[in-house]
Formats: sequence, C-alpha cells, structure tokens
Amino acid sequence: MTERSVMRQALRQRVRIALLIFSFVLMPVTFVYVSCPLITEGASQGIATGGLFVFTFLFIGSLFFGRLWCGYLCPAGGLQEIYARINGRPVTVGWLNYLKYPVFLGIFGSIALAVHSAGGLWVFDPFYQTSNGISIDRPGAYTLLYAQIAFITVFALLAGRRGFCHTFCPIAVMLIIGRKIRNLAGWPALRLAADAGRCVDCGKCSEICPMSLDVRSMVREGRMEHAECILCGECLDACPEGAVRYAWRGR
Repeated sequence: MTERSVMRQALRQRVRIALLIFSFVLMPVTFVYVSCPLITEGASQGIATGGLFVFTFLFIGSLFFGRLWCGYLCPAGGLQEIYARINGRPVTVGWLNYLKYPVFLGIFGSIALAVHSAGGLWVFDPFYQTSNGISIDRPGAYTLLYAQIAFITVFALLAGRRGFCHTFCPIAVMLIIGRKIRNLAGWPALRLAADAGRCVDCGKCSEICPMSLDVRSMVREGRMEHAECILCGECLDACPEGAVRYAWRGR
C-alpha cells in the first residue's frame, strides 16, 4: 500500500468521525427529526412530520447504502464515538444484541397505531414542533433530548463500543430490514468486498471495528455481509494489505 493511499484512508476516517460528532452537536437543531416520540405524537394528530419523512428517506437509503447512515451521519453514533474514548472495549452483550428488535416493534407499532387512530395522515408539517429552526425550543423538549442522551450514555458506557447501536437503537433495525430486502432482491448496492488471498491474519480489521465484528473471519470466509456492519470503512482503512475494499455491485 502506497503512502498516498495510507494518507487518503486516514483522512477518510478523520472526516467520518468529524461528521458524526458534528451531527451530535447539531442535535438541539435536528432532534425532532430523529425522535420517535415526537413522530408518534404528530402521527396521533394525523400529521406526517419532518421526522417521519427522514425515517422514510433513511429506509429507502438503506436499500442501496445499508447502514452507511450509522457509520457517517448518525448523531447517536457521534456521541458514542466520544464515549469510545472512555470505554472502547468490544461489545460482548450476547442476547442483548436482540433487545433492539422488540424495541423497534414497540416504537414503530406505536407509530402505526397512532396513524390508525388518527384516521390516516392528512397534513405534512416538515417543521412540526420546531421554533426558529430549533427542535428543542419549546417547553419540555429538553427533557426528551436529555432522556435520549442518557439512554445512549448508559448503553455506550456499560456495554462498550457502539453499545447503544447493538442493544437499543430502533433506527438500526429499520436499516437492517432495508438491507435484508436488498440482499433478497440482489440489486446493486454499496458493500464491502474482500480478497482473502491478500489477508495476512494481522487482525487489525477486527481490532479496530467499531461494531466489534470478527472482520478477519469474515474476510477469510469471503462473507463480508453482516447485519451489524455500518460500512464505516475502518477495516479497509486499517488493512495494510488492502484485503478489504468498498464495492458497488449486485449479488
């Protein structure tokens, strides 16, 4: 691998982390667009909120880009990148990895029930519950924001690297479902590809993976698709032999 390639890959990860942390810093502005309770509140009044539009956009995006949102733009991911400097151990929570699935069913079931009880969505309000462009500029909004940050904090500090993503995040499940649909259909999409012949078993890819995946085994087995992969590119940028790369293809 050339020195220029190494510098380009290091820059990509610095930019990625900067984007994630900036996304977290912007949460007072963007919170309403990623808040499930506020989306449900709007749906109960027959309002398709900006947050519901964002969720729809993320789901459609997952059909082509998987969980790239998680790896590059998620505000919760930004906070967890900060906490990884405190507790950066790999996640070994076992069955708690599946907790996010009933959480997803409960939250999105509540949204569906709210839409049904309102008799459908009749109004589109992209700036629902915002004032002067700030999501938390209303009574009680800080409570919702701080509660979400507290949830992320608890799971990230106790479970380890990206603990909230593994255990609780309903958006992660939504994107996983989108990716599963894409995998069944087989249309071209962003993915990781590997050349097992170039792997020297150094283990750097597994060591650096923010989702605590056994990337080395994935490379050796030629199976780079994984539900918890956020396509961050840490593994391909850490590989000294270029055994992992981004690819855009079908099956």
